[in-house]
Amino acid sequence: MNRTHAETIAAWLAASRAEDVPAGAVAATLHAVDRGGCTALGHTGGFDAFGAALVNGTAAHGEDFDDTFEGGPVHSGAVIVPAVMAACERDGLGGESLLAGIVTGTELLCRLSLVAPKATHKAGFHPTAVFGALAAAGAAGVALRLSREAIVSALGIAGSMASGIIEYLAEGTWTKRMHAGWAAQSGLRAALLARGGFLGPRTVLEGTHGFFHAFAPSVTPDFGHLLDGLGRTWLMETIAFKPYACGTMTQPFIDCAIELAREGARAEDITGIVCEVAEGTVHRLWEPLSDKQRPPTPYAAKFSTPFCMAVAFVDRKAGFAQFTEARIQDPDVRALAAKIRYVINPKDDYPRNYSGHLRATFTDGRQREFRQPFMRGGAHAPLSTVVAQVSDCSACHTNCSGTRPSRR
Repeated sequence: MNRTHAETIAAWLAASRAEDVPAGAVAATLHAVDRGGCTALGHTGGFDAFGAALVNGTAAHGEDFDDTFEGGPVHSGAVIVPAVMAACERDGLGGESLLAGIVTGTELLCRLSLVAPKATHKAGFHPTAVFGALAAAGAAGVALRLSREAIVSALGIAGSMASGIIEYLAEGTWTKRMHAGWAAQSGLRAALLARGGFLGPRTVLEGTHGFFHAFAPSVTPDFGHLLDGLGRTWLMETIAFKPYACGTMTQPFIDCAIELAREGARAEDITGIVCEVAEGTVHRLWEPLSDKQRPPTPYAAKFSTPFCMAVAFVDRKAGFAQFTEARIQDPDVRALAAKIRYVINPKDDYPRNYSGHLRATFTDGRQREFRQPFMRGGAHAPLSTVVAQVSDCSACHTNCSGTRPSRR
């Protein structure tokens, strides 16, 4: 088992125990209608393969603490590992099939996410959800040792099963948490249908009415990302592991906020904080600004850069305990979040790289500025094994192989 597999399993075991995570609700619903011989980690009783993939994927992505591919962004482990585990358990397949499926699906998901950068989010869809269905179909197809023709059909079938809109942002509801599990079970269903002889369109990706036309209509897809260096360059080697339990692009901003706190700044002395941000992140992480400064639910708080920065400044950490009802109602956190706003940096190279910045102004007119040039835990600054294994990431700056934010 490699680090990606271990991280995914750890994330979904932790999430499956959290009271506010919907994996338990999904499991209870499925138990009421179907039982089988497949395992949902953290839950008693058996599930059919589709139910196990759905529950495990929902749990793995439930706290948004799972791995991420920075260029996408997509979350591969929460989709691919549950799909392939369910396929292998259902058919009694061993470790070789498990690993072959996971490697195939993970690499495919990373590559699919680069074909039309930013366009999927712009169209209102969640890349992990829609690309994940196709990648899970390919992963399950390889694990099940389908023929080339059957795998092509599986991908074509999955194109009609892909779904997942980002309207969860409006109220911080649970649907994003389900997206990884839904993609996992959809991909498995597509692979099994293809094994049974069901035909899917071979032009699912590039066709006139194909996948990218539907889910990323604003740009012309560059399919070179799917094939360039295939089998020689492994994008999955650059998958990032988060130091904080929240949205991927907020992570470098949290680093800057914690560094500001460590330098001795007091929240009551701060009159305002301005962050330079990428335009492509604004509609998900910054707007409506008043809502992001006062997130309505703990889950919504995970996708609010102002809240994440504020709670990290106050607590000097951003783990599970920082995303609770008590923390989103805390008056000190709310007061600081209300002082945080953004300006668009047209030179920001998102989504190729995730960076963070803040410029704090104090009551005496002084300013402090910090920049985090990349996401710690990613390709530029991998987390050490020690940091990756601790549940409280408050010590990440001192144990990380990446750099601390620079001060100006």
